[in-house]
Amino acid sequence: MKPHLIVFGILIAGFIAYNLFFRAADERTNTAMNIIYASVLFAYISFMAYALLRKMKK
Repeated sequence: MKPHLIVFGILIAGFIAYNLFFRAADERTNTAMNIIYASVLFAYISFMAYALLRKMKK
């Protein structure tokens, strides 16, 4: 489970860095990028939950 948390921490740090330093000039593009990145984060959270439940079942 520890590698999953490390990857999740890196994804969160990337999201924060993007919003602080690498914002797109166009507001619509920036909003789309934020939505896509947040979707990836939530998908990874669901993957971690699935992996944890599978590990608990064994």
